[in-house]
Amino acid sequence: MSSAYNNSELTSELVEVRDQIRGYAEEFGLDFFEVIFEMVDHEEINSLAALGGFPVRYPHWRFGMDYDQLSKGYTWGLQKIYEMVINTNPSYAYLMKSNNRVDQKTVIAHVYGHVDFFKNNYWFSKTNRKMLDTMANHSVKVRNMMDRLGRDKVEGFLDHCLAIENLIDPYLPYSNPKKRDLKNLDSEGTDHLDPGRFKIDRQYMDQYINPPKYLEEQKKKMEDQVRKNKKNPSDSQKDILAFLLENAPLEIWEQEALSIVRDEAYYFAPQAQTKIMNEGWASYWHSKIMTQKALKDSELIDFSDHHAGTMAMQPGQINPYKIGIELFRDIEDRWDRGKFGKEYDECDSLVTKSKWDKQLGLGRKKIFEVRRVCNDVTFIDEYLTEEFAERLKLYTYAFNRRTNQYEIVDRNFKKIKEKLLFQLTNLGQPFIYVTDGNFQNKGELLLWHKHQGLDLDIRWARETMRSIGEIWKRPVNVETEVDGQKKLYTYSRGEFSEKFL
Repeated sequence: MSSAYNNSELTSELVEVRDQIRGYAEEFGLDFFEVIFEMVDHEEINSLAALGGFPVRYPHWRFGMDYDQLSKGYTWGLQKIYEMVINTNPSYAYLMKSNNRVDQKTVIAHVYGHVDFFKNNYWFSKTNRKMLDTMANHSVKVRNMMDRLGRDKVEGFLDHCLAIENLIDPYLPYSNPKKRDLKNLDSEGTDHLDPGRFKIDRQYMDQYINPPKYLEEQKKKMEDQVRKNKKNPSDSQKDILAFLLENAPLEIWEQEALSIVRDEAYYFAPQAQTKIMNEGWASYWHSKIMTQKALKDSELIDFSDHHAGTMAMQPGQINPYKIGIELFRDIEDRWDRGKFGKEYDECDSLVTKSKWDKQLGLGRKKIFEVRRVCNDVTFIDEYLTEEFAERLKLYTYAFNRRTNQYEIVDRNFKKIKEKLLFQLTNLGQPFIYVTDGNFQNKGELLLWHKHQGLDLDIRWARETMRSIGEIWKRPVNVETEVDGQKKLYTYSRGEFSEKFL
């Protein structure tokens, strides 16, 4: 790798540690890409974090702002990044020079857990494993644009693109494109539509075999289908960036810039879809490797202290490391003891359930299966149990100003699980679809917000509409619901308006 950060090789001591931990990881059955470790200081790792782990990424003020926030957090002692690893083949991992020996051992074990997850989890299977090269190409393109057109112009357009980078369909890479299956349609219109008459030998039977009313109904359905397919898009489309690329009046350089933002958004999407699982899996294995293989007696206190700090969880907050590692452990324990299936679920005795042990020993196999097929939504939906929620105190909390502390306001497991799934679904973003690229036959864009009990944040909605409007170059409308009534927001020529429908 050729970069500004490839400036420090591992010491001979760390090479020995790396090789030792790699061997332990392989003994446990982990399967990972080759990992290239590089040493960096706190300024370099903050810069890498701001760039999403890619030192070759294109320049933009937002990355500089992220770096400034990370640097202040480090300076004030609010946060510290111990490592960073990226999903490529080979994978690159960055280690902090200031980490002590036990931290380096823990981090290296953690990295191998991450890379095993990158390689084997289904939701990463469609990602670009050569993203480092792709990012470098993107950077060259953006810098060339800036040289030709001016930095302010290009960066201003990228501002709008990055403001809507979440308007993609995270599940699109895993779905088959819809196939049109319209027969007997021609480019001239609907005159030659054949509603499907039955062949007859005797003409006088035609009115009975092919009733005129039935044929007219069938022809009308086919005409509606033709009109639907002439509409752009023919069906609601969740990947708004793709729609803009295909239909917005963009210059070539603008298409390239928007395409770059979209490509990178899809690359990073699986990381957001599997945050709990990914961190939980890596934490599970660094804990397993350290406590059973790599940890020396003299390192026990340091490891326990730092591991406990990583796993700490405050009331009302979700720590993906803690939830992830504990849920993997819970699954392993349940499948080892046979605490699943119809017989277990129908057992009403809490005492019997607490002592349940079929000694199946299927736990390790099961967690590898879960690691392979799940994302955070299916992970929580399928394996989060009421007993688990009770043990980790996954309740709904609210801050009591009178007592000046967080207090439990709801212990209902079903509501707690629904709330957690709601936060994870669609990466925590509202469901927005483009439904019409020629709204009211005026060339305006119509978007639809799928209301799921939570109103749009109008402040963020306006900024999003403004950015879409700058790309679409015509008015943008969003249909939503407020207090159970349909409402239309419109952005046109720098002005916002709203009305109930």
